[in-house]
Amino acid sequence: MLQAAPLNKTVPITAFNRGKAGQIFSEVKQSGMAVVIKNNTPECVLLSPAQYDALLEELSDMHLLKLAEERLRHLYPQETVPFEEVCKKAGISYDVLDDMDEAEFE
Repeated sequence: MLQAAPLNKTVPITAFNRGKAGQIFSEVKQSGMAVVIKNNTPECVLLSPAQYDALLEELSDMHLLKLAEERLRHLYPQETVPFEEVCKKAGISYDVLDDMDEAEFE
């Protein structure tokens, strides 16, 4: 899970005009983020690729959790089919399932 990062890592926008972009990007890559300040006001947030990917993944996880919770709210147990019945109709025994390789989920 992403940690809330304080917005105290700031970079003045004039630093980019002074040719310090490479240094700023290196620092962002290490620290994860920086806030670009223009006229004493936050103008934008720079994120490292790793931090950006983590943010997108967490957003996706939250979306999936919301979807799962919504589906569970509309779940009617009387309309579900027990796993044993599904296996029986498909002609699958527990022995066959036990012999299968484990599935990996990411």
